[in-house]
Amino acid sequence: MRATRLLSPRAMHRAYEDIGPRPALIGSQRVRRAAARRARRRIVATLTGLAAAGALAAGALAAHFVLTAARFAVTTVEVRGASRVAPRAIADAAAIAPGTNLLRLRTDEVERRVEALPAIRHAEVIRSWPDRVTIAVEERRPFTLVHAGRLHWVDEEGVPVGVEREAVAPHTPVISGLTPDELAVMRERPSPRAQEAIALIRMLLRSGSSLVDQISEIDVSRPDDPVLYTVDGVEVRLGADNWDGRLARLEGVLGQLAAAPEPVTSIDLRFRDQVVLNGGGSR
Repeated sequence: MRATRLLSPRAMHRAYEDIGPRPALIGSQRVRRAAARRARRRIVATLTGLAAAGALAAGALAAHFVLTAARFAVTTVEVRGASRVAPRAIADAAAIAPGTNLLRLRTDEVERRVEALPAIRHAEVIRSWPDRVTIAVEERRPFTLVHAGRLHWVDEEGVPVGVEREAVAPHTPVISGLTPDELAVMRERPSPRAQEAIALIRMLLRSGSSLVDQISEIDVSRPDDPVLYTVDGVEVRLGADNWDGRLARLEGVLGQLAAAPEPVTSIDLRFRDQVVLNGGGSR
């Protein structure tokens, strides 16, 4: 018996037409439902727009109120973290006018004005609602003295902190050899020579040796290497590198010279295997 192929809708490539009768009532119902859906969409869109407009208007009114209400006008400026600089000087540098709206306050500009003070390393302005401003500062800590016409304190970054107007016994060697003009620009651009001397002082402090008390001055006026002076006026040529090893040798040499019969005016440690002494011979 011969097989007969059955056709199915999936096996055919043409679409079937709707040949059933469509009563007029059904057609009109479809039209009315489509129109109703379009009307509902228009209503929803209109209501959404009105709600958005209302929200924007309410937000604008709220922002206007916050920006203009006397309740949010600055009445108090508080300074925290200051010990060497008078809080009044910091508040004056901040220059926040009384009645300034708290939200309109440009905190970045206030911070820049406060950080322009030589003794202030960092400043942060904090709004405290509804009417208070707090200025938190980090002061620059005096590290050592620089002699440039007069004595100036500098911090560990080599930035001038202030002038020392009274007699003082420093606990670290004094840096010399800088000109007043160099010192004047060290606020914006620290001197590499001053930073070199500061690095040497920090190395002396870390070593824990007695050299910190024996070295009174570090002269950076020479272009090749710093020159140290002891409290007894002995000049020490240290060299430009390997300070750790040279400082250890210097401590030993000074210990030997304490019992030497003749005074020594200078010590040269720039040679690898030799210490040159002037005024007392060579070793």
